[in-house]
Amino acid sequence: MQKRIAIGIMGTSGVNYGTGMLELLKNTGYETHLIISDAGRKNIDIEIETKYKADYYYDNKDVGVPLPSGSFLTGGVVVILSTIKMLSGIVNSYADNLFVRAADTILKEKRNLVLGVRETPLHKGHLRLMTMAADIGADILHPVPSFYHRPKTIDDIIDQTIGKIFDYSGGVFFGELESCCVTSISIWKNTLSHRGHYRWSKRLYSS
Repeated sequence: MQKRIAIGIMGTSGVNYGTGMLELLKNTGYETHLIISDAGRKNIDIEIETKYKADYYYDNKDVGVPLPSGSFLTGGVVVILSTIKMLSGIVNSYADNLFVRAADTILKEKRNLVLGVRETPLHKGHLRLMTMAADIGADILHPVPSFYHRPKTIDDIIDQTIGKIFDYSGGVFFGELESCCVTSISIWKNTLSHRGHYRWSKRLYSS
């Protein structure tokens, strides 16, 4: 089976996380599927200058593509970063766009859905939505930076969060890699070794 990951870039600040994940997944053998909203495109134009590349691109309004089908197998779906509106749509199965349809399918098929929710401060309605998302099988992973790896650039901070997603999801996203015992961090370490980012994790996963 072709190894696939779907990534959603929605209309919240922090598009570097999504484009950075695409960069880190290059040369890993994974087929990347990018869903991007109109607001996501606007934020990319505002926030970053670097180019990004996925194997397949989808407009969030295009609900007729194969991606949200249960028979279209993926290793998982990551929304990085997720708006509260997107979170609400997923929780309430309000599948009026491609990403909510894809996320809803991932949940009903018992596959891995990671929501990098970006909002602060949070009122009780936001917190309730995150609890409901967790109850139906989604994984909530906020983009909370850490500093024990002594980041020197914004990329250092962003890559640490992306690496955290890889670590957290390693058993699902990367369990089918050929090695019987791999570090999820080594996947992006090898890709970005020239940037000196391998300083913060040596967690091992066994398939």
